[in-house]
Parts: sequence; structure tokens; C-alpha cells
Amino acid sequence: MSKIIQVGMADYKMATAPDKLITAGLGSCIGICLYDKVIKLGSLTHIMLPSSSQAKNASNEAKFADTGIKLAIREMEKNGAQASRLLAKIAGGAQMFKFSGESDIMKIGERNSVAVKENLQLHRIKLLSSDTGGNYGRTIIFDPETGDLLVKTIGHGERII
Repeated sequence: MSKIIQVGMADYKMATAPDKLITAGLGSCIGICLYDKVIKLGSLTHIMLPSSSQAKNASNEAKFADTGIKLAIREMEKNGAQASRLLAKIAGGAQMFKFSGESDIMKIGERNSVAVKENLQLHRIKLLSSDTGGNYGRTIIFDPETGDLLVKTIGHGERII
């Protein structure tokens, strides 16, 4: 009997097949799915911000791209995954609101997307696919059995990446 494990904002969870991981309400946030297909172990980290370095309180590692990816790697290795086998899929990073002016500080989705990709590269984790950007929210369901990431949107359909 498989179960669906809910991942909240600034949260991290792990699952082994046949269980699945779900997170809803990805706007500018990004859902980072890592998995080791050999042991069918997957994780989902719902990050909110690109970097912990400017945060007043960085105690929640899952909140930031840099510390969230480190957390996921560390926890997955504790459960038998090998960092060299980890693969990634990501979704989210939308620009949910229009702001006047061209300030990059408000482009959280774009900044999150760049930070996630840079941190995956830093840890030598191959990014297999991504569904980022746009101006709409996403709900994602990750299946560690197949590595499929189902991306559901309102008004933009759903697809598996």
C-alpha cells in the first residue's frame, strides 16, 4: 500500500517507492526532487529563498536553495543513497506578481531557479528536467519508483517531466 507524503513550505521529506511525495502551492518557491534510482529513494525539498547567507535566521535548512540541497544529500546518504548517483528534477520559480521597475530583488522565482541550478552543479548532481518560470503556481507529485515528476497547474494543464 503506497502513501502520499505531504511536503510543506520550507520543508523536506524523503520517500522510498512505492510512496510518493507531494507539495502544493509552488509559486516563486521551487520543489527540488533528488533521487537515487538504484535504491528508489527520493526526496523533495520545498525551498523559498535562494541563499541562507543573507538571512537573519537560517536555522531551517529546507527554506533555502543552498542549505536545502545539502540537507537532502546528507539525509539521503544516511538512508543508503550515493551522492554520485543522485539525479534531480525541479519545478516552480514563477514570477507570481508584477512589480514596477526592474529590480532583481523582487524576482524571487528567477533568483531561486538560478540558485538551485548553481547548487546542483556545485554538488555534481545532474539536472534531468525542470519546469520553472512563468506566472502560475504548480503542484508537484514525485514518484521515486520511476523518477517521474508530475507537474499540475491551473490553466496550463499537467505534464510529467
